[in-house]
Amino acid sequence: QVQLVESGGGLVQPGGSLKLSCAASGSIFRINAMGWHRQAPGKERELVATITSGGSTKYADSVKDRFTISRDNAKNTVYLQMNSLKPEDTAVYYCNADVSNTWFVSIDYWGQGTQVTVSS
Repeated sequence: QVQLVESGGGLVQPGGSLKLSCAASGSIFRINAMGWHRQAPGKERELVATITSGGSTKYADSVKDRFTISRDNAKNTVYLQMNSLKPEDTAVYYCNADVSNTWFVSIDYWGQGTQVTVSS
């Protein structure tokens, strides 16, 4: 089994910052791509950012230049630094990881989600 444990969510004022963390543990041979998605009330889950094992990143247009995704491969952890937060960023944030437990098999795992609320 693989577990993803998220932390760092909470309540922040507009313009503030939060840093989310997600640590993977369990039967892991290699973690390939990792990423963050979010789901706001009444909306579908959307991609926020992804990062490959080599460090290549992609961002949704709505968060580009404000959010930064990074990873620590030694700790099997992915981070999302969120700056200049807006009320529109309010959502449940989910991390995910594409995990290989052999050379030939990989599975996409998801965390439980962490609430981020941006409000004055």
